[in-house]
Amino acid sequence: MRRLPVYLLLDTSGSMAGEPIQAVNVGLQSLLSSLRSDPHALDTVYISIITFDKEVKVFLPLTELSEVQLEEVTCPKSGPTHMGEALEVVSEKVKNEVKLSSAEHKGDWMPLLFIMTDGKPSDLMKYKVMANKIKNENFGSIIACGAGPKAKEEYLKMITDNITMLDHMDSASFEAYFKWVSDIVNQGSKSAGVAEDLDLPPAPKEINIVI
Repeated sequence: MRRLPVYLLLDTSGSMAGEPIQAVNVGLQSLLSSLRSDPHALDTVYISIITFDKEVKVFLPLTELSEVQLEEVTCPKSGPTHMGEALEVVSEKVKNEVKLSSAEHKGDWMPLLFIMTDGKPSDLMKYKVMANKIKNENFGSIIACGAGPKAKEEYLKMITDNITMLDHMDSASFEAYFKWVSDIVNQGSKSAGVAEDLDLPPAPKEINIVI
């Protein structure tokens, strides 16, 4: 069975401490529950979670959906947002983990990349280099989310045209966002991979689509 790799890049910098990071944890469980209810997703989806603050961590290596067991995502009380380094890590992971097609074998479907941040990159020079690299790599879709009033959409536009904004950073907003992510992934699994950007499903009222 060909895999659909899904990479989640999550901002865990100090500004996410408290209710926001708790809401993210609730949202992630909602995402898994929704995906696991879909047989197409269970057959194809593999998930990886990479967190970034002053450090970049592979929180969850690329794992078959049915085998995913999540610990609680935490964040420091303060510190920078190394989003450029996070893009560098996911670029390297995709290169090493996503199987390419050959004359003898069909490879994985084109991976999906979801990026969520509540601010802007601290490592701006690296971010600009990696943003240009990432958007030219072989992703089926890249969807970026800016959460809260301090998120800067101009930096997300360096990566993708698929940008969403959350006005609030409460449990309802994050749960709605991750449910929407699950709808996108389910759509990707049913279409058996994509060669171009997915047509995004309708967004719930908590999510603003940037035109």
